[in-house]
Amino acid sequence: MSSRIRIGVQLQPQHAPEYRLIRDAVVRAEDAGVDIVFNWDHFFPLYGEPDGAHFECWTMLGAWAEQTSRVELGALVTCNSYRNPELLADMARTVDHLSDGRLILGIGSGWFERDYTEYGYEFGTKGSRLDDLGASLPRITDRLSKLNPQPVRDIPILIGGSGEKKTLRHIARYGDIWHAFVNVESYRHKSAVLAQHCADVGRDPSEIERSAEVRFSGDVDSMLRFADDITAEGVTLLTVAAGGPDYDLTGVEELVKWRDALQG
Repeated sequence: MSSRIRIGVQLQPQHAPEYRLIRDAVVRAEDAGVDIVFNWDHFFPLYGEPDGAHFECWTMLGAWAEQTSRVELGALVTCNSYRNPELLADMARTVDHLSDGRLILGIGSGWFERDYTEYGYEFGTKGSRLDDLGASLPRITDRLSKLNPQPVRDIPILIGGSGEKKTLRHIARYGDIWHAFVNVESYRHKSAVLAQHCADVGRDPSEIERSAEVRFSGDVDSMLRFADDITAEGVTLLTVAAGGPDYDLTGVEELVKWRDALQG
């Protein structure tokens, strides 16, 4: 697990009536010194005007791969349900090559029912979607091992979620990065559960990088207090969201300053 603090920004691909607004935000994020630029994998906005402007995730990642030169990039997170696992592995390998080895394969089980119903996917249940994720992960890793050419690097797999019975078990088996929405108390508990799942499969839990969402609503001091507290627990990747059409990067810029002061 990395001990270096890393800062991510999730540029939510919603409410931007023109793609140039997102392209500009990527430039500003890379120039600001972030380590990772994420988007998300949905087909409709998650808040605000439900029928507002929205763009697709993975075609956008291909564009970002060519546009950027330093930052890692990925989805926070890809919905497992929307693509065949072997196809997703091939897409990830291709974007990895487009970016010269900077892709993070973020994935989760999916949850936004409107995406499913309007695009013709079976929604199922939370349990069935998690089971599908568990069945897809070995298929993804197997296909990655067979592709020609091979990925530029061993593509890190980020798994989002903190369900104790299934999600954390999947992370113990397949995750390189665990991303969760946590506070200090819930992180401690979930981390202990993950450690037990790792013990069950004979894996060292310190191999898994810990990632957390950082909420920013204008209060910089509160955000940085959370950053101090959660990194003291062992979280090393902090990501703050920015939504369209403005893509205000104030929160992530403050986190970058905090990171740089902390690490010299």
